[in-house]
Parts: sequence; C-alpha cells; structure tokens
Amino acid sequence: MIHIALPCSEERRLVWYLAMEEYVAHHLSALVPPSPLGEREAFFIWQVPPTVIFGRNQDMEAEVNVPWCRSHGVRFFRRKSGGGCVYADMGNIMLSYVCDRTDVGFTFDRFLQRLALTLRQLGLDAEKSGRNDILVGGRKVSGNAYTLLPKASIVHGTMLYDSDFDAMIQAITPSREKVESKGVASVRQRVTNVKEELERIGRPVSLEAFRGHLLRSFCADPAGVLQEVVLGEDALAEIGEREKAYLDPAFLAGRHHAASDDILGYGPRGPFD
Repeated sequence: MIHIALPCSEERRLVWYLAMEEYVAHHLSALVPPSPLGEREAFFIWQVPPTVIFGRNQDMEAEVNVPWCRSHGVRFFRRKSGGGCVYADMGNIMLSYVCDRTDVGFTFDRFLQRLALTLRQLGLDAEKSGRNDILVGGRKVSGNAYTLLPKASIVHGTMLYDSDFDAMIQAITPSREKVESKGVASVRQRVTNVKEELERIGRPVSLEAFRGHLLRSFCADPAGVLQEVVLGEDALAEIGEREKAYLDPAFLAGRHHAASDDILGYGPRGPFD
C-alpha cells in the first residue's frame, strides 16, 4: 500500500481532504503501482481544527448546533456521500484509504480488520463491530464510511486519539428520538480515546508516534521502509478545484447537490447513532 503525502503541512479545510480522496481515486492507476497481487492501494492520514461534517441529504440545522459552532469557531461542511454527522478535531486522526476494488463488503471488511490489527499491535483489545466501527474494550474509537465509484473505492474514517468529547456533544445536535433513547450523557460511556486506553494498559504513545505507527502498519514494505508518493503542484491545483463544489453556499445549505452521479456513499455513524 502506498502512502500519499503532501509537499507541505499547511492547515487545510476538512473538505480539501475529501477532494484529495476524489483526486487519488480518479488518478489511482497513475499514482500507485500494482501490488504483487495486481491491486492498487493508497492510504493517507490527516487532522483538522474543530469541524463538523454532515451527510449529503441531511438537514444542516437539524444535525449541527450552528449557533454554538459559530460562536466557538467550529467549521461545518456538507459532504457528497450519505451518512451521519461527525465531529473532527486535532485529536481525531482522519483516515483515507483508496483502492481499485469495487466489491463493497470485502473491501470495507478488509480495511476494518487491518485497522483493528493495527491497534492490537499496540496491545489494545480492538475489534471490528457491526459494519462501520472499531471498538476497544467495548467502546468506540473509530467510525468509517464507504464511497463507491465505478472503478475505485474510498473508505474514510476516524480514529479517536485524544478528541474533545465535550465539544463533540455540543457541536452535534442529535434528534429528539436519539436523545430520548440513549441520552447525551451516555455518549461518553460509549466512546473512548486511544490515548486513554494506551495509558490504561501502561503503554502511553505520543500523537506523533501513533501517527507513525498507523502509517508503517499500512504502508511499510517488509523491510519497514515507508512506501510513499508525494503529490505535486498540478495535483494540488486539481484538488483545490474539486474542493470548490463543497464550498458552494447552495451546496452547504442543501439547495442542490454537487455529487457526481457515479458516487454511492455508505455513511459513517456519528456519536448518537
């Protein structure tokens, strides 16, 4: 698997990375050489300042606590695929996996099993749960989504390393039914941070070390050398053009959809799902 790297580490919007996923998927054959099994796989991780991202067909006002987000500097965007509302911050490592397989069940399950194994390598009791999630000690640390294109698949997800759960609860507005059935207070009982779980077993790992472990687990060759492609200026320019669809005020408000007809999304589950 090839790590897709950027030439600089400047701060970017969350939707820039969604546009980057699209770019990698559409240029996969040019960017990534085939593996010995003939597959092309790419992976990258990223972090953003506090941001809420909600699904293509969701009602923004119903899903996002817009006044609170605006007053606390939390950005919010709509994505092109379906699914629930997700909160991200610098303690939530975002994962992007792109491959040239289009068999949804196998591809999604294989990625999640790899992700669980990556955590077990650190001594954590990690397991895949349901269709989307990774649990540690029975509590959620990762939720993931699948987007299918005609010739490629994108899996994107979260990894809660040291995320601010209080801000998460404030930024996302659950439906009345979800509050009544589960209660906001129960969110903290059902999710946990990787940092907390590693400290619990006496194996603390810094954020940078954890990022490095993720990359090596997915993208290092048998000798431990990271396999990497660095995007050039032309790629960055095309990603910027793709990002514009997400920044259209009409798209954010839900007055029209900018998604391509060839995208089928299986959304991630948010903290209230």
